[in-house]
Amino acid sequence: GGRERGGAGSDVVQTVTGGLRDLYLRKLLPLEEHYRFHEFHSPALEEADFENKPMVLLVGQYSTGKTTFIRYLLEQDFPGMRIGPEPTTDSFIAVMYGESEGNVPGNALVVDPKKPFRKLSRFGNAFLNRFMCSQLPNQVLKSISIIDSPGILSGEKQRISRGYDFCQVLQWFAERVDRIILLFDAHKLDISDEFSEAIKSFRGQDDKIRVVLNKADQVDTQQLMRVYGALMWSLGKVINTPEVLRVYIGSFWAHPLRNTDNRRLFEAEAQDLFMDIQSLPQKAAVRKLNDLIKRARLAKVHAYIISYLKKEMPSVFGKENKKKELINRLPEIYLQLQREYHISAGDFPEVKKMQEMLETCDFTKFHSLKPKLIEAVDNMLANKIASLMSLISQEESNMPTEMVHGGAFDGTMAGPFGHGYGEGVKEGADEDEWVVAKDKPAYDEIFYTLSPINGKISGISAKKEMVTSKLPNSVLGKIWKLADCDGDGMLDDEEFALAKHLIKVKLDGFELPGTLPSHLVPPSHRKPLQTVE
Repeated sequence: GGRERGGAGSDVVQTVTGGLRDLYLRKLLPLEEHYRFHEFHSPALEEADFENKPMVLLVGQYSTGKTTFIRYLLEQDFPGMRIGPEPTTDSFIAVMYGESEGNVPGNALVVDPKKPFRKLSRFGNAFLNRFMCSQLPNQVLKSISIIDSPGILSGEKQRISRGYDFCQVLQWFAERVDRIILLFDAHKLDISDEFSEAIKSFRGQDDKIRVVLNKADQVDTQQLMRVYGALMWSLGKVINTPEVLRVYIGSFWAHPLRNTDNRRLFEAEAQDLFMDIQSLPQKAAVRKLNDLIKRARLAKVHAYIISYLKKEMPSVFGKENKKKELINRLPEIYLQLQREYHISAGDFPEVKKMQEMLETCDFTKFHSLKPKLIEAVDNMLANKIASLMSLISQEESNMPTEMVHGGAFDGTMAGPFGHGYGEGVKEGADEDEWVVAKDKPAYDEIFYTLSPINGKISGISAKKEMVTSKLPNSVLGKIWKLADCDGDGMLDDEEFALAKHLIKVKLDGFELPGTLPSHLVPPSHRKPLQTVE
């Protein structure tokens, strides 16, 4: 549950999740039950759905490194973990925090009221035998849970053998997780039919999807560019989203890089991905709010559809024929309801799926429209959600940021292997000698050709030399400001060497600092600074 989390922010998270649960039970659930929403779309939400930690779902073809990726984040093995080139993970494994290591089989998991999995029981034994929870005391898992999914095979053969509706299970998870990470292998990129189907089952959850192009060190830069292009093109056909998906390129395991050309890129990408996952606990409340709004909109539309079908049914004769006619006319009914209630087409459930489900229903048992129920949900969307939203933003400004810690997340911040350590402006930060000194003889030669007067060159002379770097004036202006330590509008030999050093930093592709770091201040300009302090 969410109760163990300490810190000032967590009690407010409780009030937000409590508020959401309360709204759901009072306003939305009655509407869902009245129009049998749970049979058609998604089972009722439970306490655990509101309380649980952020979850990350990993999906990918077999051997793209899903399980290894989890190992990389946790930096330890988890119970039930199997890794190999052949399809090894054929189960859904929920990797969660527990005081002691161990596995909980699916059948036991779906009866545990503290875990958010009770509603998975409807997928039957074939699924439950392939579902388990792996618990271990790992720092990372105190903030997030990770769901490892079965490797998706290429080709048709596995669809028959699964024995449960794989895509429906994925869709169930997609509606409840905070992040969906799709893993691809840069070494052998292919998107099989089942993978396409799987990705399509994430319809409407595009904002949760991130893509990882793994094993990118196995190919050279040119191949990597081609693979990246091919990946974007294939995904564009499967995921209909106006935004370009965020793709992280790297090698997410603890082995040496095979091809080191792109090491800096991989490091920056891993850093971005860590930041993305680390922000999940903070954004969890907003995500739950978002999902509840999505759900409320669908429930409203569903109520309109069901009550319309009820209204159209004859009271005595010709019920079967009328039912057939209504099912065939469903696309037109959608259009009519869109116009009548001013609802956008995107809020409607998929026509085909809806038609299939309606086949087995007795329309006469449907309920007619109860405006009161709809009003309750409208009121919730218009007023109640807004006040929760302001509560969330208010607490975000007050609370210490909740971050994911432990595992690979701790190796990224401080120390010599932190991102950008000892590079660019930070070079020489931990050395006693001034870092510019080693190149100063070469810079001095140029300095003395610029005819200094009393050991200094004017701005005009300095400009002539600095412009040869071809850097834009805005950048050179910033370098001048940083280098002219005493602000006298001229540069002495040390200041000039510093300017040349900063130009070199910029030309090597690093950023310039806003103020000059102390280790770059020229030695002769250091003494007076210390007495001022």
